[in-house]
Amino acid sequence: QVQLVQSGGGSEQAGGSLRLSCEASGYTYSSCCMAWFRQAPGKEREGVASICTSDIEPHYADSVKGRFTISRDGAKNTVYLQMNSLKPEDTSMYYCALKQRCEGSWTWQSRYNDWGQGTQVTVSS
Repeated sequence: QVQLVQSGGGSEQAGGSLRLSCEASGYTYSSCCMAWFRQAPGKEREGVASICTSDIEPHYADSVKGRFTISRDGAKNTVYLQMNSLKPEDTSMYYCALKQRCEGSWTWQSRYNDWGQGTQVTVSS
């Protein structure tokens, strides 16, 4: 099995920056995609960004394009989310996820095999 341990996040003012990390351990095999999702109170969980070995470039939700950057280390077992120009609407619980197979859209949550414990990001105005 795979374990995903998240770190980083916290509270920040609008316009500031935060960086999230997610380290995967265990049997990661191909680990096609690593991604970030978020869920705000009263809202459904949504995809934020993903980085896949099968794709040329990372994917981003329209709401974070130009502000957030997803990256993956050389060992492909750690994924980061650099969040710049934070907005109050970015306030959410953020989860990292891993998809072993390169199948389906990056937004298909059911295709992700493992999930991190979640970390709170709060942005004040």
